[in-house]
Amino acid sequence: MSLVLEGVTKVVNGQTHIHRTDLELQAGTMNVLLGPTSSGKTSLMRLMAGLDVPNRGKVIWEGKDVTGMRVQDRGVAMVYQQFINYPSMTVYENIASPMRLLGQSKDQIDVAVKKAADLMKLSAFLDRKPLELSGGQQQRCALARALVKDAGLVLLDEPLANLDYKLREELRAEIPKIFEEAGSIFVYATTEPEEALLLGGNTATMWEGRITQFGKTPLVYRQPVNATTARVFSDPPMNFLKIRKSGDRIIFGEGQASAASGALAGLEDGSYLAGFRPNHLELKKQSADALEFSAKLHVTEITGSETFIHLDHQGESWVGLIHGVKDLKIGAPLDVYLSPEHVYIFAEDGTSVAPASYATAA
Repeated sequence: MSLVLEGVTKVVNGQTHIHRTDLELQAGTMNVLLGPTSSGKTSLMRLMAGLDVPNRGKVIWEGKDVTGMRVQDRGVAMVYQQFINYPSMTVYENIASPMRLLGQSKDQIDVAVKKAADLMKLSAFLDRKPLELSGGQQQRCALARALVKDAGLVLLDEPLANLDYKLREELRAEIPKIFEEAGSIFVYATTEPEEALLLGGNTATMWEGRITQFGKTPLVYRQPVNATTARVFSDPPMNFLKIRKSGDRIIFGEGQASAASGALAGLEDGSYLAGFRPNHLELKKQSADALEFSAKLHVTEITGSETFIHLDHQGESWVGLIHGVKDLKIGAPLDVYLSPEHVYIFAEDGTSVAPASYATAA
C-alpha cells in the first residue's frame, strides 16, 4: 500500500498554494509535514485526502489513480486542529459513527469504542454530548473517531495543539504506534520542529508551498540540503552569517577566523553562508578553537530552565538558547562563543556545501 503524488500543483485565484510536488509514502510509516503557518501543509493534506483536486498531476493510491475520486470513497481519516464532532450525538455515538457506516457488528463497535475512549481518557464521558466537554476533551473525541475508522490513510492537521502538555506528550508516543501497527499511512502536520523530532519517522519540510526536503527525520534535521530546510527545522530558526574561505582559513565576519579543517578544508576560496543553531551559542569559551563574537543584547526570555537571548551581530539578528536563568543587562555588549564543529556551510544561493561536523558523526 502506498500513496504517490505525481507532479501535483494547486492554484487558487491565481495564487499558487502548492508548487509541483512529487512524494511517495509507504504503508506503516509515519510522515511529518513540518513548516510554518501558510507553508502549504493543510493544502497538501487536502489533496491527499481528496477534499481538493490538483490543477495538475495525479494522486495514486495503491497503484490506482484516485485524483478525481470523492473523499467519501477513499479510506481516509482526517482530524483538524479545530475539532469536528456531531453535537447531537453522545461521545460514544460520535466515536462509533465510522464503524456503523461500515456495517460492523454491535460487539465489534463496543470493543473498539471503549478501547479508543480508554486511550483518549474519555471513558467517563461516553454518555455526554460533545458540547458538555472541554475543548481538549472534544479534540480527543475527534481523535478517537479517527482511531476506530481503520483507515488506510490517516491525516492529522496539528491535532494536539489544543491539548494540555501532559496529554500531548502521551499521545505523541501512543497514537503513531497504533496506526503503524494497523499498517496505515500516517501523516502529521506541525509547525514545531521539536514535535517532528519526538514523532520520528519521516519528515517533509515545507516552505511557501514547496517540499524542501523529505527523508528520515533525524537525517533531515542533522543534514539539511539547503538553508531553507535548516531554517524550518530549527526553533528558534537557525542563525546565519556570511563568511569567506581564503587559503587554509575561514573568515567569519569582521576579523574572526578559524582553521579550515575537516569538511571545510575542501572548500574552494570564495564567499559562503554559515549557519548554526541557537542551542550551540555559549556564554563561556568551551574549547580552544571556539569562535568569539561581540554582539549586543536586545532581549532575554526566561522559560524556567533556559534563557533565550536575542542579539544583534553586525546588523544580523541572532537568537541563542542558554541553559539556566541568566541575569544579563539589556542593551549591553555581550561576547558569545561557537564551536566550529557546529557550523553548517551553505553556498550563497542556500544550497548545502558542508554539514556541521557533529551532524556527520556516527
